[in-house]
Amino acid sequence: MRYELIGGSFPAVVCYLENGEQMISEAGAMAWMSPSMQMETRGGGLGKVLSRMLSGESLFLNVYTARGSGFITFSSRFPGKIMPVEILPQKDLIIQKSAFLAAEAGVDLSIFFHRRLATGLFGGEGFIMQRLSGRGTAFIEIDGDLVEYELKVGQQLIIDTGCVAAFEPTVTMNIQEVPGLKNKLFGGEGFFNTVLTGPGKIWLQTMPMNRLAQLFVRPMT
Repeated sequence: MRYELIGGSFPAVVCYLENGEQMISEAGAMAWMSPSMQMETRGGGLGKVLSRMLSGESLFLNVYTARGSGFITFSSRFPGKIMPVEILPQKDLIIQKSAFLAAEAGVDLSIFFHRRLATGLFGGEGFIMQRLSGRGTAFIEIDGDLVEYELKVGQQLIIDTGCVAAFEPTVTMNIQEVPGLKNKLFGGEGFFNTVLTGPGKIWLQTMPMNRLAQLFVRPMT
């Protein structure tokens, strides 16, 4: 499979497939494709359907198979970027819920539970995130621009709620309470920040959708 990233604020990825190659995607992610692409909607069993429901994704995945050479385009659902990642055995990736766009058929999408309940409830991305495993190229959606850091052993970064896009499984995620009642109530940063501890790579997004939504619900002055 070859791919090409196109577009600006609302990007898309064009995947060029040879006969028999397959792509999986979220429902509604396909923008356009050649006539040689054959679509099949799959649930993967009750367990898979429930896991996707809990992680904020659609209940079913679409599988596209090339019958001869062809191409298929998947488009972003909001302003930002599309990040291609190579998934290999023993090289999984943890991503925010609803970030998965599409991937080669060898990539498996599953639930990732935070080890600490408090981290999941207050850490900004909910109790459940997603794990990409297997082998192949995957594409995830980023809100706004993308910033990458590589944390050393024990190195920490304090991050605003919702800005965590993805991180390697070697990275530990916890929460840190914002100090002071006045800071909590009037600081505009919520009650908790996310703390990521290395070693490993992390990817941050500059405009999480919850922050963008707040711009539209603020009262007019």
